[in-house]
Amino acid sequence: MAIHEPRSVHDIECWLTDMDGVLVHENQAIPGAAEMIAHWVSTGKRFLVLTNNSIYTPRDLRARLLSSGLDVPEENIWTSAMATAEFLRRQRPGGRAFVIGEAGLTTALHDAGFILTDQDPDYVVLGETRTYSFEAITRAIRLIAAGARFITTNPDATGPSPEGLLPATGSVAALITQATRREPYVVGKPNPMMFRSALNRIDAHSETTAMIGDRMDTDIIAGMEAGLLTLLVHTGITKPGDVASFPFRPDLERSSVADIFNELLQGPEAAPGKASGPHED
Repeated sequence: MAIHEPRSVHDIECWLTDMDGVLVHENQAIPGAAEMIAHWVSTGKRFLVLTNNSIYTPRDLRARLLSSGLDVPEENIWTSAMATAEFLRRQRPGGRAFVIGEAGLTTALHDAGFILTDQDPDYVVLGETRTYSFEAITRAIRLIAAGARFITTNPDATGPSPEGLLPATGSVAALITQATRREPYVVGKPNPMMFRSALNRIDAHSETTAMIGDRMDTDIIAGMEAGLLTLLVHTGITKPGDVASFPFRPDLERSSVADIFNELLQGPEAAPGKASGPHED
């Protein structure tokens, strides 16, 4: 079997990056993030900013990022809602769905040609919302029990709020599963399906695409399974001392996106960073 040299950031033509913990933290841009985005835009790089949050439309997220100091074009944002809609469009064009979620999810499904209904749907699609309704959850349980397929946008069990943790999609999905004995198909990270749909979106190839993330258990494992170069930054969830506890490693580790940006500016002559070693085919 052929052994290839490890890939570096200078081999990369297209970029995927997580949002929270990589580009922003508590609604503030992480140092280097604005420069990195501007560099990708000015050099014509194909890139997408990924988020498991299905609440917001790309237009909403662009506005939120602008308020944090990041100018990300609307077309460069890819959410779990969009990935879910694209997956379902390929599975059942013009299908019917009962949806629990916000505008980010309903808009994506409408754009994908789905009819949103609580009458004989093909799918029950569960996404993020700040106002989970007992009535809607009960309706979802009955529809799934009657044969509708169960889909969720992401597996996150909790979400943040100023007052503390909130139950999120994964927690509500567990409730529905307990009532129906039906496990959902989860489209968002760590399912590499979300990354594959993102690659298709920008016509990218896995061999020349990188994923920048702050979580080993979502960003890095999904990027690895999708065949991407994986870069872990230490500005979010996973800290340097945590990496050894996982049975897999990122290809590269950097303190922040500022380091990646500086490395790109320095060119291929820059000193190599810590890598996980060569890959075998």
